[in-house]
Amino acid sequence: MFYRIQYLNLNEKKMSKIRIKNFGPIKEGFQENDGWMEVKKVTVFIGNQGSGKSTMAKLISTLSWLEKAMVQGVLGQDELNTHNRFLKQLEYQRLTHYIKEDTEIAYSGQAFSFQFSGGNFITNKTESNGYVLPKIMYVPAERNFLSVVDRPDKLKNLPRPLFTFLDEYDQARNLFASGIVLPINEVRFENDKLNNIAHITGSDNAYRIRLSEASSGFQSTVPLYLVTRYLSERLNTEEDISVKENSIEEQRKLDREIKSILEDKQLTSDIRQIYLRQLSAKRKPACFINIVEEPEQNLFPTSQQKILNELLKYANMVDGNRLIMTTHSPYLINYLTLAVKAGALKLRIETEALKNKLNSIVPLSSTIHSDDLVIYELDEKDGSITKLEVYNGLPSDENELNEKLGESNELFAQLLEIQQSL
Repeated sequence: MFYRIQYLNLNEKKMSKIRIKNFGPIKEGFQENDGWMEVKKVTVFIGNQGSGKSTMAKLISTLSWLEKAMVQGVLGQDELNTHNRFLKQLEYQRLTHYIKEDTEIAYSGQAFSFQFSGGNFITNKTESNGYVLPKIMYVPAERNFLSVVDRPDKLKNLPRPLFTFLDEYDQARNLFASGIVLPINEVRFENDKLNNIAHITGSDNAYRIRLSEASSGFQSTVPLYLVTRYLSERLNTEEDISVKENSIEEQRKLDREIKSILEDKQLTSDIRQIYLRQLSAKRKPACFINIVEEPEQNLFPTSQQKILNELLKYANMVDGNRLIMTTHSPYLINYLTLAVKAGALKLRIETEALKNKLNSIVPLSSTIHSDDLVIYELDEKDGSITKLEVYNGLPSDENELNEKLGESNELFAQLLEIQQSL
């Protein structure tokens, strides 16, 4: 059956929660709050290679998509309540082999909750409702691969998440073909529509080269920035504002069409899914869940700050938007701290002069409230997850990324001791 969901006023803050144990590199998982981890407006995962950062991001992406598919009627509850169907969804992000005999996964959303344990997958409708239909985009770390070739649209046999991202990237390239200024070094992006080849032009037209010939930092940034901007701005147009704008009669018509497809015994499962997806496309998203692997990839620290500010700006565009990131960069954590501090100051500033000064340090559109940020640190040794402490509303600098910077200073001091003994 199709579930009618009571849609939320976007000014209300709603969060989903997730709990994981014994899944891939994650063992005991989060130890507080009975294992439940909040997914806030801005959620960040830090940790060493193999600690499970991408695993968390991919699983959140998968479960968020399943909830959306349930709301839209693409998947029915009986269809999803099977072990094999859940495995099929995990396969999209190549997570199938992370499941163990004692794996436990639980997710609590605004429309549905999911629980997987003992090989069984169970769904339940959430009583509180308040669901906002999202556009969900997973931005893989391999995105720069799409920039090192001149015609990424001709690539075949790509991993499915990268292929999905490429589809949005192609549309973004065409939309911004006439040119937009990138957030780094005033470099301009353009796309030759006739040949479908991307170019970047230096400030003051100092150079014009193909993106495939550009630095690795631009090759990583261009796909991320274009897709984020394209999906965010498309969401913010009047005709795409949200499913709430559909008239009652349009809603009823969609419900009748979906019901008839679900009840048609002549249709195969694959054909039924195609029809349902086509109908679901009529229900336009009202918010954007942007899930980004390593936004700092190949970037100088100041460029890391600029791309982070852009991601935060688009996350702030609609209250229901979310930004989920994985990172190895201590700079990003420090820049997030600046965004939180600036957000607190913004509420107190009254003069235009101080606002301008604050804006020159952290763009006012990129500030965030401390309650909207959570940073989780994953340990590759014991498979645990901890939440970064907050002091006076600011993320603690006592985290593994900063500790590694401190260790390098200590090692240098030891080298100086050796030098003095010579």
